Amino acid sequence: MVSRPPSVDALAAALDDGSLPRALVVEVARRSIESWRDASNGPDPETLALGQLDRLRRLRPRRVINATGVLLHTNLGRAPMAREAVETAAASAASATPLEFDLGSGRRGRRGAFALEMATTVTGAEAALIVNNNAGALYLTIAALAGNGAVVVSRGEQIEIGGSFRLPDLMAATGAEMIEVGTTNRTRIEDYRKACGSKPSLLLKVHPSNYRVEGFVAEVGYRELALLARESGIPFAADVGSGLLDARVPWVDGPPPAWLAEEPAVRQTLEEGADLVMFSGDKLLGGPQAGIIVGRADLIGRMAEHPVARALRIDGPRLDAVATTLEMYAAGRAGELPFWRAATTGIATLEERCRRIITEAGLEGAEMASGVSLPGAGSVPGKGIPGPIVVIPDPPKEAWRALLDLTPPIVARRDDRGLVIDPRSVDPDDDGAVAAGLAATCRS
Repeated sequence: MVSRPPSVDALAAALDDGSLPRALVVEVARRSIESWRDASNGPDPETLALGQLDRLRRLRPRRVINATGVLLHTNLGRAPMAREAVETAAASAASATPLEFDLGSGRRGRRGAFALEMATTVTGAEAALIVNNNAGALYLTIAALAGNGAVVVSRGEQIEIGGSFRLPDLMAATGAEMIEVGTTNRTRIEDYRKACGSKPSLLLKVHPSNYRVEGFVAEVGYRELALLARESGIPFAADVGSGLLDARVPWVDGPPPAWLAEEPAVRQTLEEGADLVMFSGDKLLGGPQAGIIVGRADLIGRMAEHPVARALRIDGPRLDAVATTLEMYAAGRAGELPFWRAATTGIATLEERCRRIITEAGLEGAEMASGVSLPGAGSVPGKGIPGPIVVIPDPPKEAWRALLDLTPPIVARRDDRGLVIDPRSVDPDDDGAVAAGLAATCRS
């Protein structure tokens, strides 16, 4: 038992292995000594400090291998960006760029003009605005168009997403009044029509992208709401959430994937009459975190001039990454985006990868089985993508945890069959690392 703690400098010198900034090691040493003094009993200062430093090393940003089968894993950064988008963002972050400068005229230009041009090109909208995320896009829409008025929304669409983000709370923060119509499971056009009699400022439809209500249900479609909004002289905004640009999915060979059947798409929602459509950049779009708003130029103009627009502004590197991602759609190359490449990988290819991982890992008992991958990130709720997986039926007790300690860490999945590796969410270039990781952690 330690009777007298070392000095902060002495403890920091003993702990400093160069892997973390010296100032951070000194601070951890100081806090550990204070914690030891405050506790009546417990670990000595060095043990406390070692635990804290290990925790901090694990928190540092790093690349991990997502073997969970959740393609857009919120806890793992959602959509991996295309290499072109990464390179564009890196160049933008490392050097001067024409972010708000028109190289043709030599004068100040519109911020992110190329990204906005790409957004209107791929959606067919009159105008576009890009902010930091889709919650911000929704907030700005309500604040700019209905900040002192009322917004009509179905009770069945009062969503809550991760981090306890709730639509009613967001709306209250804008100063707008919420007019709830219908019930949790059934809302009809008559409910909206009755609410329009009080002259609200905005009709809002929010796609429940992270849950699904089934059974005795009814909802009003985009076209019906658009007609009602036009008759009533009220703007109609649709938050479609996930960022599926086109229901035809022309960047995928063959018909649209079955798992997308009930997912609203940006282009079709505009064609059905929505005045504004909001969606995420880091979900099915396959780009960086962003909130994209497309639609009527006059409404977009009002939103761009609102004071909140500045507070929600997206940074230059991400804006350039959005532009590159949208450019790939415009060029017919969206199938090359990591999300779409993974989501559409064929069964035969995945089976071959499973067999190779099992062989290279050299694990007795490991087997290929049927599985289901998930789009993830609150997209396409209740839908999955069938495909083969690798199952280790009786892995060592600490195998899952041990995979996280590797470089790079491997995040696997556990279910009642054992330890699961789903190759659909793994970059094919990482298959060898996965096999080596399994060999190192799962051999008894």
